[in-house]
Amino acid sequence: MLLLLVKLILSLTSVGQTDPVTYTDTAASILAVLPAGSLITNLALYQTTKFAGTSGVITIYLNGTAIAATSAITAGASGIIYFVPASDAQTALFANVGSTDAIITYTVGSSGTFSAGVGFFLVEYLVRNSDGSSAPTAYTA
Repeated sequence: MLLLLVKLILSLTSVGQTDPVTYTDTAASILAVLPAGSLITNLALYQTTKFAGTSGVITIYLNGTAIAATSAITAGASGIIYFVPASDAQTALFANVGSTDAIITYTVGSSGTFSAGVGFFLVEYLVRNSDGSSAPTAYTA
């Protein structure tokens, strides 16, 4: 007799959304809409043309609340700009976007100005229940 043992591995679905951005996107623009309860795992700007200007700042918002921002950009730096929370309140929003779907927006030049810059944003997140819990919560062997 053959005994087949199956183990269910608990996991969450990792999803990503992208949105193009240029230095002229000064008004609040929608980057993505995340499902309720999501956990943000990565938020980055991939530059195809370096952002440069006069102490320009790019700010990311979740339902109108600032959750991350760049340091003032002047000379421009090649590569990827990563956005990380700078306070406990921002970290809490990364950990759980809330009980309703979350609209992620951004402004380019929320302070200072830009004269160049093109790329795309990438937001990666884990899909969870609207209360932030995972389903299933247990497995049986």
